[in-house]
Amino acid sequence: MPSHPDVLIVGGGVIGLTTAYYLARDGVSVTLVDRSAPGTEASWAGAGIIPPGNPSGAATPYDRLRATSSQAFPSLAQELRERTGIDNGYRRCGGIEVFESGAEAIPRLWQAEGIEFQPLTDEAARTHEPSLRLPVSSAFHLPGMAQVRNPWHLRALIAACQAAGVHVRADAPIVRWRNRGTAIQSAIAEDGTEYPAGQFLVAAGAWSERLLAPLGLRPGVHPVRGQMMLFRCSQSLVGRVVGFGKRYLVPREDGRILAGSTEEPEAGFEKQTTEAGVGQLQQFAIGVLPALADATIEKTWAGLRPGTPDGLPFLGRLPAWDNAFVATGHYRAGIQLSPATAQIMAGLLCGRPPFMPVDAFRPDRPPTPATPVPFRS
Repeated sequence: MPSHPDVLIVGGGVIGLTTAYYLARDGVSVTLVDRSAPGTEASWAGAGIIPPGNPSGAATPYDRLRATSSQAFPSLAQELRERTGIDNGYRRCGGIEVFESGAEAIPRLWQAEGIEFQPLTDEAARTHEPSLRLPVSSAFHLPGMAQVRNPWHLRALIAACQAAGVHVRADAPIVRWRNRGTAIQSAIAEDGTEYPAGQFLVAAGAWSERLLAPLGLRPGVHPVRGQMMLFRCSQSLVGRVVGFGKRYLVPREDGRILAGSTEEPEAGFEKQTTEAGVGQLQQFAIGVLPALADATIEKTWAGLRPGTPDGLPFLGRLPAWDNAFVATGHYRAGIQLSPATAQIMAGLLCGRPPFMPVDAFRPDRPPTPATPVPFRS
């Protein structure tokens, strides 16, 4: 490990890993430390849904972040595969979005952005996905919906980081900072190990608040537990991602189907699943896809997503510090926002202006009311 890398990244989820990879690819020396094992927390636990997007038509900075990432994923997946030999499971599978009420606003947002979609009639639904039961008033087909396999994507990122020279350190929880005036000199781990660097990035997901508070910033990043379950089926039952508001089914190419997700801010840092949460997911999944009643529940798990008061991530330089930055609070959208977020943060850490305005994400912003977005976060 270099004694004084250009950048120290605290947090080994998809945001920290993608930023580390982009930096190292451009010749920046990077050390990444994680409180446990990189790639094993919220980034691993999610569904890997990649909504379509058109940056030129994006209505808000958040939409542009999502749309830019969506367009970046195919080339990123190819690049990771070429550099590591690991397939991250990216594929454009299409999706069905279902609304039981209030469906008018979201399609208008899709149309304004220039996203391809078609209303899905009962007849078309039976033709495309005959196993689905869609007892709703409005359903739409989005051909551009895609997915990645989260564990595969994270393995590919870790391998790509290491191949590019990033020094990755697991089981190194940072507990305090050493500074001289307004410049941080090093991050100090629980065992007393110091990690000096020229620049520092906090990308620790739900644990970021603990690292930001000693630096004078309490933006309100908090854990929101999300429970998930995986069905193993004897045959392929559905080919497209199916979204019902905050819940969804994601079919994998091997026939497995992932169902998610609960939203439990009251759980704090308790990551275990509950009988009630798993039961609700199973009831939802079977209601949408009755054939799952005969499927095997292969696995259940939970992750802690980093929520924020207004639902937007925090990106940028920390107020009052010369060399400290943050990229956290992506809530349920860490995977889907990661390429554009990493592009922004790599540029800021190297002194380059971001490719898009980031004032909406500044760490010291006052919370603002949530605005409608074209896709779930």
